[in-house]
Amino acid sequence: MQNLRLYTAELLGTFLLTLAVSLSIVMPSGIPTPAIAGLTLMILVYVLGPVSGAHVNPAVTVGLWCIGKMNAKSAIGYIVSQIIGAMLVAPFLTILQIIPVDAGALEGLSIGIAEALGAGLLVAGVCSVVYGKASGGPAGVTVGGSLFLGATIASSVGNGIVNPAVAIGLRSVSLTYLLAPFIGGVIFAELYRYLVKGK
Repeated sequence: MQNLRLYTAELLGTFLLTLAVSLSIVMPSGIPTPAIAGLTLMILVYVLGPVSGAHVNPAVTVGLWCIGKMNAKSAIGYIVSQIIGAMLVAPFLTILQIIPVDAGALEGLSIGIAEALGAGLLVAGVCSVVYGKASGGPAGVTVGGSLFLGATIASSVGNGIVNPAVAIGLRSVSLTYLLAPFIGGVIFAELYRYLVKGK
């Protein structure tokens, strides 16, 4: 039952993040999508963080797994839940009579580097919370701000998604958008562990 609570939180959180990003694209408000994504994640950290950690991103989950902050079984459950949550957004928007987002996806080295860097910055922000460097009140601001920064940088050359699950939800599916965030997340998680722990 404990795992079910965790997986439900990750499903719900990724659904809400993907929904917020989708609505910011189909109904522009003047607020940049990276800012909306960052604010949404900040809220999710405060609301769902005490339940599951509010990863809501497979790249975050894999990064934390690589540095020993979660086991493989839980990581797989998180990732499956995150993907399902993101995929539920399109039918939900259809029910609301809103055309689901089809962001498209290009391949390219520059896009891959930007996506990896963006996801890496997000994971570094998450690691600062996990290692107690930005715990308590600053946690949500740190993580949300990290996503805002990472997505802003990534959007300079591509869609700026930095989240494989959200990429699936936005139909921005290519090897670049699916794999680059994992690479960046793992590199930055390992780098952060080295800087903090020295190993």
